[in-house]
Amino acid sequence: MNPPPSDSAEASQEMGWTPIAEEAVRAASVLHPKEGVLPRPARRRVLTVANQKGGVGKTTSTVNLAAALAVHGLKTLVIDLDPQGNASTALDIDHRSGTPSIYEVLIGEVSIAEAAQQSEQSPNLFCVPATIDLAGAEIELVSMANRETRLKEALSAEVLDQIGVDYVFIDCPPSLGLLTVNAMVAAQEVLIPIQCEYYALEGLGQLLSNIELVQQHLNRELSVSTILLTMYDGRTKLADQVTNEVRNHFGDTVLKTVIPRSVKVSEAPGYGQTVLAYDPGSRGAMSYLDAAKEIAERGVNERSSTT
Repeated sequence: MNPPPSDSAEASQEMGWTPIAEEAVRAASVLHPKEGVLPRPARRRVLTVANQKGGVGKTTSTVNLAAALAVHGLKTLVIDLDPQGNASTALDIDHRSGTPSIYEVLIGEVSIAEAAQQSEQSPNLFCVPATIDLAGAEIELVSMANRETRLKEALSAEVLDQIGVDYVFIDCPPSLGLLTVNAMVAAQEVLIPIQCEYYALEGLGQLLSNIELVQQHLNRELSVSTILLTMYDGRTKLADQVTNEVRNHFGDTVLKTVIPRSVKVSEAPGYGQTVLAYDPGSRGAMSYLDAAKEIAERGVNERSSTT
């Protein structure tokens, strides 16, 4: 059991400052936030987390942002649309073959509500898992009617009202295939994680072109609402150069929070946990928490601008 923040703070003052005491205070502030719940968005937000380049932090960002919002009282659903099933692993969700999953949802056998499982890491955190069956789904979808809109139809307002979620995060595979197109058609927003390295910028133009095509032909409501800089290494000049270039080009779309390189963030999925559950006092956990707060504040600002 973790003590409440006030107890941890008093204990650290009595014992004197130590790195362990400081991290304990940070961990307590994550697990027992003094501010309470974050405000609900103006409308339910459905975000597709996409980047065709692998290894930029798509799945890591999806599960940790979802967990951070859930810790602060917002009901969040993760759709694992990557056949590798890494988001399901990180949330410790059963995704063995035969488990009701996003594959059965796409082919119309079960509903999102029937496939969604609650994560043990938070009562507010749910996940629709991906099983190995999803690996052949793109080939099967080609011959199906309404192949680009099957996820959108499954994520109807009635079904999401039944679950009662405030946020939906769709974790895409590292490609621009039919699964990713389905995710973009189903969402209102795209969140793009960008690794703070030179190669991460290559191919970004192609991703933006595909998003524009989806906007023109399949989903006029879609917009790139959020860019998250990940794997930042402050010891290198290159990280700062990439950060500045992205901020200069995309402006306020880029979150102020930058996710640092972190061993804890990398280790957490191996234990079937998000970094907020694995090491809530770590720099990685605090960074994802700050990023989630920024995303929640943008939802509030949207509400203010529409009233």
